[in-house]
Amino acid sequence: MGRKGKAMAKKVKVGVIGLGAIGNVHINAYQAACGNEAELAAVCDIVPEKTEAMGQRLGIPSSHQFADYKEMLKTDVDAVLVCVWNNLHRDMAVNALKAGKHVFLEKPTALNAKEAAQIVNAADEAKKVLQIGMVTRQAAEAQLVKRYVEEGALGKIYHLRVVLIRRRGIPGLGGWFTTKSRSGGGPLIDIGVHWFDASMFMSGLWNPTSVSAAAYAKFGRDMKNYRYTGMWAGPPDFKGTCDVEDFATGFVRFGKDATMNFDISWALNAEENTFIEILGDKGGVRLFDGKPLRVFTEFQGNVADITPQTKDEDRFQRQAKSFLAACRGESKPACTGREGLTVMKLIDAVYASSEKGKEVAITA
Repeated sequence: MGRKGKAMAKKVKVGVIGLGAIGNVHINAYQAACGNEAELAAVCDIVPEKTEAMGQRLGIPSSHQFADYKEMLKTDVDAVLVCVWNNLHRDMAVNALKAGKHVFLEKPTALNAKEAAQIVNAADEAKKVLQIGMVTRQAAEAQLVKRYVEEGALGKIYHLRVVLIRRRGIPGLGGWFTTKSRSGGGPLIDIGVHWFDASMFMSGLWNPTSVSAAAYAKFGRDMKNYRYTGMWAGPPDFKGTCDVEDFATGFVRFGKDATMNFDISWALNAEENTFIEILGDKGGVRLFDGKPLRVFTEFQGNVADITPQTKDEDRFQRQAKSFLAACRGESKPACTGREGLTVMKLIDAVYASSEKGKEVAITA
């Protein structure tokens, strides 16, 4: 009876705002994994050709193809995916929530913590789902590490090491990625946001209290002399703007009991490197370094390394299914608005510490 009831459940009608690269990624995930759970019912983009082409691809009538997202909010869609420039997140998410729609909001939550708090408050008032697009935590390895921590297998967590170094990886130089008024910042808010979220998600440390950090701009601002081998969202627009950092480093305290150091870059004269390490007094883990998850611990009186077997699913498909489950009231969002807000508070504090040249406190 339960299985039959689930099969007959009404599909969640979903509208997509923003049909650029990340919007297409989400649409592909919904098509691949959510056909029985969701109907892609409306699309919106400021470029008419994109809207028309996507409408034809998905079989969406012209009456549900929009250039103005506010017109989409007047339709009967149950939920919207917000996949646009960071500076548009707050207004679109708040207006969608006020219109009675569930909201999936791509990372980062907003330009800063103040805007993120406004979105969270709107979700609370509307009593609607708000899920932030922190897809890294959807990795099977991340889910397993979280379980280890919760079950006490690693003991007391006391330090995190977070490294995400691209040697020459500035995206769309001169475009919205490198224009602070649109993006909110450089690699810290673009890719570091994933590493911060995943680290706190796995470790359970959601109480960053202070940070001492520095942000540097050594490569991208001299646009014509920036040397690179490839460019996501390129080519460069030398008539555009680059007023964001290309490297951020720092030290975070979680009260008196735990700490984190981080290095996040788009461009650096160093070997590319990426990993997250979580250190506990019974065991430590290292993951996201291009190798299988490793657990460093002891076994029957001997120091031992363990390599758990995991089978990763498509992270965007898993994320989509989790959002739909939350919309149906079956579970809480995979990444809540308040978790997204905590990440934004940490990012704000990193930038503030860099500007002030000293450690700054992070308000709860």
